[in-house]
Amino acid sequence: MVTLVATFFGLAAVVATAGTILARSADRIAAVTGLGRLLVGSILLAGATSLPELSVDVAAVRAGMADLAAGDLLGSSLMNLLVLAGIDLAQRSGHRMLSREAASHALSATLSIALTGLAALAVLSAGRLPAFAPLGIGGWSWAILIAWLFGARMLFIDQRISVRAAAKAEAEARQRAAVGSEGAEREHATEAADGRPPLVAALRPGLLFAAAAIVLLVAGPHLAATADQLAAATGLGRTFVGTTLVAVTTSLPELVAAIAAVRMGAFDLAIGNTFGSNALNMVLFVPLDACHDGPLFAAVSPAHAVTAVAVIVATAVAVLGQLYHEERRIPIFDPDAVLVLLVVLGALLMVYRLS
Repeated sequence: MVTLVATFFGLAAVVATAGTILARSADRIAAVTGLGRLLVGSILLAGATSLPELSVDVAAVRAGMADLAAGDLLGSSLMNLLVLAGIDLAQRSGHRMLSREAASHALSATLSIALTGLAALAVLSAGRLPAFAPLGIGGWSWAILIAWLFGARMLFIDQRISVRAAAKAEAEARQRAAVGSEGAEREHATEAADGRPPLVAALRPGLLFAAAAIVLLVAGPHLAATADQLAAATGLGRTFVGTTLVAVTTSLPELVAAIAAVRMGAFDLAIGNTFGSNALNMVLFVPLDACHDGPLFAAVSPAHAVTAVAVIVATAVAVLGQLYHEERRIPIFDPDAVLVLLVVLGALLMVYRLS
């Protein structure tokens, strides 16, 4: 048992380290190519930090552990929200992170809620509706994929509109001030101060990105197998172990990326990474469904619907915290962040009792 636990945490450390390098490399690539933090956090960084879930859960499904994989995806979304609420509570600046960026991330959060709702419906209706699986992928998985594609397009268009509006406002301000400031161009054009082209500057982080991805793809299957052995040895069950132990491990890249973003003052990057990762976690049901022999959602525990509903409620609370513009703050007690914590912890207790 001791050897099993040591093996699990050793593999978890490898996955967390590789995921951290992956997130930082992706952020560096975005910086040298001139992409904005909002788009990076919601799509690029979210996609990078979701790779551990993909690696671990594909291996779990192929090994016949679909329940563990579903628990990891939904549990990771819970853990991401837990991380965001914890960082918000830890802020000492007198401002609330969840209210800092307001409506700029409400669209991404709403997309996450919609996709998680589709996953909950899939779990609850599994085996009760006529089979529909074009190309070996279930109808609910197709619905999740199509919804995400439309949502990603909306995010892209919204970002373009925001960038144009900001550029127009900046140009008008410069005309009024009659001063030729070059600060914004220097910040967004490139971070390659030595004059290298963006593609050349992105070479090193690109190589680190690829190396970290390979490490995740190799370590992920072993981590899933070890987690299944722990579930059997402890008697906790795959549903609870997937929702907690594996979910915590695969969410470590999001944790490190969020902490780094907050330290840089890039609150929009941290928030975008959380909501974007949660949306992509639901999209990962598509490749899992393709790898699974038979309907995927029919092979998972109905208890996962509890986790999905908790993710929806916690995300809605976080969005309310963003949109509510009360500036006064009670030290160590932010109602929105505390409510997110209570929802997450309550959901974990319910999943434990149900499994």
